[in-house]
Amino acid sequence: MSVINEIQSEIAELASKKGAAVVGIGRGWRFGSGAVIARDRVLTAAHHVRSEGVSVSFAEERSATAELVGVDRDLGLALLEVDTGEIEPLAWAPADAEVGIGTAVVALANPGGRGLRASLGFVAAADRGFRGPRGRRVSGAVEHTATLPRGSAGGPLLDTDGRLLGVNALRLEGGLIVALGPASGLREAVERLARGEEPARPFLGVAVAPAHVSRRMRRAVGLPERDGLLVRGVEDESPAAHAGIARGDLIVAASGEQVDGIDALHRVLDAAAPNGRVTLTVVRGTEERQLEVELAGATA
Repeated sequence: MSVINEIQSEIAELASKKGAAVVGIGRGWRFGSGAVIARDRVLTAAHHVRSEGVSVSFAEERSATAELVGVDRDLGLALLEVDTGEIEPLAWAPADAEVGIGTAVVALANPGGRGLRASLGFVAAADRGFRGPRGRRVSGAVEHTATLPRGSAGGPLLDTDGRLLGVNALRLEGGLIVALGPASGLREAVERLARGEEPARPFLGVAVAPAHVSRRMRRAVGLPERDGLLVRGVEDESPAAHAGIARGDLIVAASGEQVDGIDALHRVLDAAAPNGRVTLTVVRGTEERQLEVELAGATA
């Protein structure tokens, strides 16, 4: 029992020392967690930020309204400015910190200011990939077993020395948690946001259905099956709209590369300059056509 008692004591001490830096985000049925990472700076999950003014709850039963500094929608991160008082910010773990299978981690959360949660876990996968909020593939994430309740997204993942390793992003079936970790470019992304440099990624402006849905829908209306992405919607005044892409079009290639899934389309877009051009091959009914798209850089 001495080992268990020692672990219990260490987790309690870590939560006591670092808990003040874990804040609640939002109120009502939309709520989450965040972490103080610098004076007057709070890092959280982007989906908690629904308006210009964001409610932040602190451990000393104080609340304040934060302003948005910057957001990275593809990684799902938001940086907020709010008076953090005398709270000691969390320190980053070293850039070369080893995070491998079996590494012990501690996840903290304060869902909507409802009180500190702390959970010990272990890394189950050190280079996990998952699909971010806008469909882009995020690599280098950490999958761990430190289970947390609803509203824990945006809370910090710490090493056993209390240093910031990552930000908890989403829960998986079976209780596992995925966190943005060192290998996902987390710290670099946060530093860019702190400098006011929101990411400018090429923006197309379409909502698409995956290839298997495209095949099924074309078969249902008697059209030949083709691999591609079915356009389900086109944003007004977007590059796609200006290029003539329409709802119901099937994107089968981009700049000569076959599009058999969303990752293939993202690869072509990411290789292009934010304001460059790509040529999309689309099938409209049975007719195949080439459309030149002048891309726009998007920061949100």
